[in-house]
Amino acid sequence: MIASHSSVTETTSTHLHWVEALREERSALWSLYCQIAEMKPFRDAGQVRPMLSQFSQLLIDYVSLGHFGIYEHVLSDAKGASELLSYAGKIYPVYSNTTESAVTFSERYDDGRRNFKTDNLASDLSELGEHLAERMELEDRLCSMLLH
Repeated sequence: MIASHSSVTETTSTHLHWVEALREERSALWSLYCQIAEMKPFRDAGQVRPMLSQFSQLLIDYVSLGHFGIYEHVLSDAKGASELLSYAGKIYPVYSNTTESAVTFSERYDDGRRNFKTDNLASDLSELGEHLAERMELEDRLCSMLLH
């Protein structure tokens, strides 16, 4: 009985660690997203470029943590949690799509590009924001299920 309680406590602690890490990454990402969005209109590529570079790196870290951290953790550690596994399977196509959107954005606005242009940045940022909001809703539900 003690080992079982210890195992439950360790699992809960691990879940809490993943959820807290995801929320910290998300908060930092969203804060930087808002700072960049406030720079509209994006006329000076030199001014926005360093922030976009930082944002792109954080974006990839965030989606990686969610996709390869939380999501993979749920799939590997959801012993007997059929509702959690069912939900994870159901959301995977949308979740994966938001990951692709983030990677595409990051590649498009990578700091190393020579022909960096801000012409489509406002619309690309808006589209990414919609995908991130959708992703965050899915993650909130997944994390809530993981913790309860």
